[in-house]
Amino acid sequence: MIQNLTKGNPAKLIVLFCLPLLIGNFFQQLYNITDILIVGRLLGVNALAAVGATAPIFFVFLLISFGFSNGLTVITAQKFGAGDMDGVRSSITHAVRACAVLCVLMTIILVFFLRPILRLMNVPLEIENDAYTFMSILSFSLAIIVFYNLISGVIRALGDSKTPLYFLVFSTLLNIVFNFVLIYFFKFGVAGSALGTLLATAIALILCVIYVYKKFEIIRLKKSDWRYDKNMLKEGLKIAVPMSVQFSVLSISMMVIQSTCNSFGPDIIAAFTAALRIEQLATQPLLALGMAMATYSAQNCGAKKLARIRQGVRFTVIVSFLISLSASLLVRFVGRDMISVFLNQENNLVIETGRSYLSISTLFYFFLGLIFIFRNVLQGMGKAILPLIASFAELFLRSFAAIYLAAVMGYRGIFYASPIAWVGAAGIVVAGYILTIKNFKKNYKKRT
Repeated sequence: MIQNLTKGNPAKLIVLFCLPLLIGNFFQQLYNITDILIVGRLLGVNALAAVGATAPIFFVFLLISFGFSNGLTVITAQKFGAGDMDGVRSSITHAVRACAVLCVLMTIILVFFLRPILRLMNVPLEIENDAYTFMSILSFSLAIIVFYNLISGVIRALGDSKTPLYFLVFSTLLNIVFNFVLIYFFKFGVAGSALGTLLATAIALILCVIYVYKKFEIIRLKKSDWRYDKNMLKEGLKIAVPMSVQFSVLSISMMVIQSTCNSFGPDIIAAFTAALRIEQLATQPLLALGMAMATYSAQNCGAKKLARIRQGVRFTVIVSFLISLSASLLVRFVGRDMISVFLNQENNLVIETGRSYLSISTLFYFFLGLIFIFRNVLQGMGKAILPLIASFAELFLRSFAAIYLAAVMGYRGIFYASPIAWVGAAGIVVAGYILTIKNFKKNYKKRT
């Protein structure tokens, strides 16, 4: 249901908008966890390591597309908040054009340069072929995922976080079924996991397009909506390009960590893969809050309601602290048992390595929550450069810590890389938000 977030109680609106995002994120992580659970239990540690070693590569391209498409839909949300329905539809057609170009470029890069990328990342020889097979198949799903994310982003920009949830749940469940069937019954190995993702996402995209065309009359595109507008494209790219660069920088920093981790062998890779999946699941409420604030701040920025943005930020910071504390305690108590679930046989090195990482990273979840909130608020207000600066700081801090500390402390040094990066980046986006609010206040006073 389309919803205007510029009116009503901010806390209530944010919570109601956030809940479907949270459920959707949990289902997405359920797939990620189930995927490596199926791979790890049915195919063994090496197969699990192959999937884990390539994950950062795919995430680079996935996050670039996610940042790009969501940056374009910030304009959609701002136009909707301002009541400009023609602008809403025009922003969508320009987003489709831009995303099509991005898809072609990313697919070409992955198809022709995958093998060198794997070697650059120190992927062990014993798992290189499985890693190559897995990523080769996934590369052809990129375009499908990009347009699926674009449609979901457009719907969320209009204040509807429920419809994307329905299709995400459907896609996730379908994905799990496909992966199990292709690996267990058809014996496709790690290729079955990639094929399952490709098929499930394609089916979900087709059904989503049909549903949106029938149910959302406000974004039913006409021929006139496809008229090229240089200023509209420029306006969208002004936010989308820095956001995509920001996400690519963040994912590259994770590639640096993964590359360092890969040099310690399959057991450490498997431990890190399992621990990261658990961490991603535990921090989904923080991510959902941030995603909710992106749409909330964009609509209210379009409506020029600065006070409502500040109210929403204060509320989400308090909620983020409570969630961070709860998630940290939960993971510290059950993390060891959760890691063992991913293995088809007892492996103390994998279990203890994963547990050690979680015991450190859980202490810094609140800083990660601050990044999610303030980064999304700034982007929603059209200020994409400040989050980009924070992402470069995060890249430098995470990469330096991973490489230097790993050389000094061994693989345990990697555990401190993300926490150090979270603290540094959080400081930048919080300061950026304060400065942005001050500048917006000055501009509003000048106009009045």
